[in-house]
Amino acid sequence: MAETERTVTACMIVIGNEILSGRTQDANLTWIAGRLTELGIRLTEARVIPDVEATIVETVNAVRTRFDYVFTSGGIGPTHDDITADCIAKAFGVGIGIHPEARRRLEAHYAQQQGEFNEARQRMARIPDGATLIDNPISRAPGFRIGNVFVMAGIPVVMRAMFESIRHELVGGARLLSRTVSAFLPEGKFAAGLGQLQDRHPELDFGSYPFYRGGRAGASIVVRGTNAARLAAAVDEVKALVGALGGEPLDGDPSAQ
Repeated sequence: MAETERTVTACMIVIGNEILSGRTQDANLTWIAGRLTELGIRLTEARVIPDVEATIVETVNAVRTRFDYVFTSGGIGPTHDDITADCIAKAFGVGIGIHPEARRRLEAHYAQQQGEFNEARQRMARIPDGATLIDNPISRAPGFRIGNVFVMAGIPVVMRAMFESIRHELVGGARLLSRTVSAFLPEGKFAAGLGQLQDRHPELDFGSYPFYRGGRAGASIVVRGTNAARLAAAVDEVKALVGALGGEPLDGDPSAQ
């Protein structure tokens, strides 16, 4: 990618009391972060919030002006606590009502399943005015997009299918590259040198992640950036630092092997 290419950012909002209570473990954040990175979009912030109208509205309005893209998961089902659609409408200052195409899809789905398209299920056809639908090939209840906000289901398999249906709409920027150098050295031994490398290369990001393997402590140093040549040069400097401290630089992360 061109060095001057703009950085494209995103924020993820995970909505649900069940996540905050520990009843349900979120599986969407890690997955979507990886998919966005592949597209050249950096997930630079994530928030986990309850099913509380004021909190959802405030959070959406706080982040949609700061990031290129905002993704939400959770709270678009048929029950009383599925309030995300109403909150998004309130955040954008628009009305909400039954979307004809959303209703058609759901009616057809429940007719095929020989299920009743009752009042609770009809709630899933309520879409903010001006929003466009996000396809749901799994359970048919659509998500939606309004402005730069993409509203998706919380069930991981459904959220992933929804994301794949809109990924062609997303325009990324400079793709973030990553290299890892590991060593059986304590972080405290190379911390000062790593800080100096960060100062010399402000266009790159250096991170240190400790591990314990085979009875030995060590750390993986991860270097990230968009310029392949500068990234490679910095990795060489990391290896030289490790070697000067008496360690053996290893490519990759031994804790994952």
